[in-house]
Amino acid sequence: MVQFVLRRLLYLVPVWIGISLVAFLLANLAPGDPARLALQRALGRQPTGAETAAAREQMGLNDSPPVQYLNWLGNALTGDLGLSYRTGKPVLESLVERFPTTLQIAGGGLLLAIAIAIPLGVLAAVYRRGPIDHLSRVVALLGASMPSYWVAYLLILLFSVRLGMLPVAGSQTWQHAVMPALTLGIGGSASLMRLTRSEMLETLGQDYIRTARAKGLHSRTLLVRHALRNTMIPISTVLGMRFAGMLGGAVIVETIFSWPGIGKLVVDAIFDRDYPMIQGFVIFMGTAFLLINLIVDIGYGLIDPRIRLARR
Repeated sequence: MVQFVLRRLLYLVPVWIGISLVAFLLANLAPGDPARLALQRALGRQPTGAETAAAREQMGLNDSPPVQYLNWLGNALTGDLGLSYRTGKPVLESLVERFPTTLQIAGGGLLLAIAIAIPLGVLAAVYRRGPIDHLSRVVALLGASMPSYWVAYLLILLFSVRLGMLPVAGSQTWQHAVMPALTLGIGGSASLMRLTRSEMLETLGQDYIRTARAKGLHSRTLLVRHALRNTMIPISTVLGMRFAGMLGGAVIVETIFSWPGIGKLVVDAIFDRDYPMIQGFVIFMGTAFLLINLIVDIGYGLIDPRIRLARR
């Protein structure tokens, strides 16, 4: 198992380098002079030419792009992603401080998607072409076709304006996290539900399932211990992708609900042209996505040990 994990980590190295290159190019291809922008925010006025030239030399902006990239990459590997133009704080410190808040609604959205999608997908497969199957298709179609910002405004209209049950903005109590998590979970349940149904239908048609049923194995045991477990590998893939998508999609949701997470942080950075923060966000979230994929790969090996053996 250790060799399996180490091999997967080695595979992620070139991908991470590609992500770092994209993050570096974002700041270098963006309009404006980073040195002038940083000085303008620090001094509260337009800097002179001499001040800008001195700042460019100090920030290493006069070096060639390859040298700038290698210097930035070396700093990034040590956790130094630069200082925010807007706040003056280290970028990594701000990202780490806000990330747990984003995890709250992304994790809640994932749990909600699992609670909706997997039971409904299993029931749709067991009672194929019945009322539950038709209901699951309607739910999946609605969940896949409604944009997250529209779902968010519908939830605000229902739970805040009409019923007065939940607060619209903020993060002071757990009630503030309900609508952001619902928004992420509703969209994430659609594809997961249809995949669960199709994989369960395929598994229930296998010979070993028919043999177990002919031997009189209890239906619940058959579904949970045999059929559902063998469908978990493709479902785990989609779960990992949906969770990564929820972390990225939280940018819109956090803006609508004024949720102080990492998404709201980068939106504010975009409006303020805070290039180090945007750059740090790309490399930070890219690393998070890679770690999620690694966890999914490890989950494959735990669910089905044959995968570990096949990849040795």
